[in-house]
Amino acid sequence: MTEPPEAAGAAAQPAPGGPPGAVEGAVDGAGGPPPQGGSVRAGGLVPRSVTGRATAAGVIVSLLLVVAIVLGSRFLEHFDSALLPYAVATVFLAFGVAYRYTVWVSGPGAKRLFKKGWGSLFSVDNFRRAPTALPKMIATYLGFQKFLGARSHARWAAHQLIFWGCVLASLITFPLTWGWFTFTSGTGSGPGYEMRVWGFKIIGFDSLDFLGWLMFHGLDIAAVLVIPGASYFLWRRMKDRAAITGQRFGYDLVPLIALIVISVTGLLLTFSSIFLHGGGYEFLAILHMVAVVFTLIYIPFGKFFHIVQRPAAVGMQLFKYTGRQDEEVFSCRRCEEPIDTTPYVDNLRGTMRDLSLGFDEWAEYCPRCKRVLRGSAYLSQVKKGFK
Repeated sequence: MTEPPEAAGAAAQPAPGGPPGAVEGAVDGAGGPPPQGGSVRAGGLVPRSVTGRATAAGVIVSLLLVVAIVLGSRFLEHFDSALLPYAVATVFLAFGVAYRYTVWVSGPGAKRLFKKGWGSLFSVDNFRRAPTALPKMIATYLGFQKFLGARSHARWAAHQLIFWGCVLASLITFPLTWGWFTFTSGTGSGPGYEMRVWGFKIIGFDSLDFLGWLMFHGLDIAAVLVIPGASYFLWRRMKDRAAITGQRFGYDLVPLIALIVISVTGLLLTFSSIFLHGGGYEFLAILHMVAVVFTLIYIPFGKFFHIVQRPAAVGMQLFKYTGRQDEEVFSCRRCEEPIDTTPYVDNLRGTMRDLSLGFDEWAEYCPRCKRVLRGSAYLSQVKKGFK
């Protein structure tokens, strides 16, 4: 939707539809000192005010989680001390997610995405006009990620395996780690067990029947789902030239390796307890714990952070959908072909102005017309200087 600022500078002319001198102002603004009182993000540095707010948000969320753990486990009565490292890691996870999210939404572009996205999610008017739109988008965009199918069916299938495997593992691991879920035997040795949530009995089951097998092997099922999905992406990043070109070890490969290590060691724990009578169990348990703790702490500062960002993107999709329902479609100013909804284009222009890009008028042109205008500017302003 946008063009590099170098193009406007090379053309040495105002952006299409802009006032005279728009380019000069943009260039001066880019090269001159920052405005007084403004926040500077040079070199990726975060302003002190943002760092303070992010730290405060992280501390508050971490404390709330600690309180929830204490209360949910009946004042630690149902808390398993063997799972203490996992619980501590989730507290660090809560701090990291809150810190990173606060820093993220402090940027102009993310701030608008946050406001428009979550505003659309909780809009009563949107629900009244399209009551089925939100559930449909949550299912297709957030749950089944149908947009990935347009890129590759294999990538979509692998992503689904990882997604649902991680969701299943999280639904089991976090409540158990916090002492919210407990499994107790009425006889002391089984096979009858009771599942309790916050100390209240939810269901009774026999550990020898199918339901009991599912209860005690849910994490194994999650591991079986994750391993092929993560292995596919790891293989692709070692073989596909397009993936190799822009990949980074710590950002792209480490998450996949961590998922595979967690899944394999988890399955080996089950294998050891069933077939090896506990042989090597302690070593595997420590290795599994280290991998899980590392991954939980890594989530807010690595590639997995997009999991936290995705709901706001769902809201933005709803924001665009409701604009189409109202027939607020914005047409290209040159060829009059539809670009996107009018509210979305206005929001994009506002984001570009917040970033002081100086060429937000380009958002009102379709990609083809922007290429044509850039070519015309090159022919008239640059190439004519060559003999």
